[in-house]
Amino acid sequence: MSPKLRFCLLTAGALLSLTATLSLGRWQLSRAAQKEALFAAIESQNRLPRVAQAELLATPQLDSLLHRNVQLRGHWVARRTVFLDNRQMHDQAGFYVVTPLQLLDSQAVILVQRGWVPRNFLDRTALPRIDTPGGLVDVQGRMAPPPSKLYAFQAVESGPIRQNLDLAAFSAETGLPLMAASVFQTGPPATPLQRDWPKANTGVEKHYGYAFQWFGLAALITILYVWFQIVRRFIPQHPRRREPV
Repeated sequence: MSPKLRFCLLTAGALLSLTATLSLGRWQLSRAAQKEALFAAIESQNRLPRVAQAELLATPQLDSLLHRNVQLRGHWVARRTVFLDNRQMHDQAGFYVVTPLQLLDSQAVILVQRGWVPRNFLDRTALPRIDTPGGLVDVQGRMAPPPSKLYAFQAVESGPIRQNLDLAAFSAETGLPLMAASVFQTGPPATPLQRDWPKANTGVEKHYGYAFQWFGLAALITILYVWFQIVRRFIPQHPRRREPV
């Protein structure tokens, strides 16, 4: 291979690698910016006045109320409580406890994510005992999308322990007129329920770390290319002295 062709191939490879690493670094920065913007929007929603139950029932598009604090009153539909499996809190696996709440003086029902409980690792089917009052209850919380979904092997799930909870399917299964949102219940923990819900900006530092790595790799490619393909061309190469026999 001629030196000119070798130089051209190395230059093309360096440019392609540099373009790819810079693009990946910028993409990681954009992901971090998106999460920071989302977190800022959530914080802005949190600072708005608390949503009253009458306002919740009168709002057709619940997306406008997401992440706002809310005050609810109604009755638990305890027999329809679902335990969402493989949820983590404080790096420990367990369940999210989800119970429908029948709103007072209304037919509407909303899912309340009441908290997290640890799982019994000796008996996977064992359910923790959750105190669910039978009378009228007041629930303070934060408006949220329906429970997040994880990868599941089964298309349709039933029973109290499930990987995911599809809102439409659960409404058809139970006959409950579920609202198109859920509520993260807040307030002090209620043994055994814990309520240290994850924050929306989790993972921003990871994106900045990945961006730093990609930009660092781009800088390394640039330095190596400049040194071996440009600088060394202008350094005189002295022939090795042959040792006398």
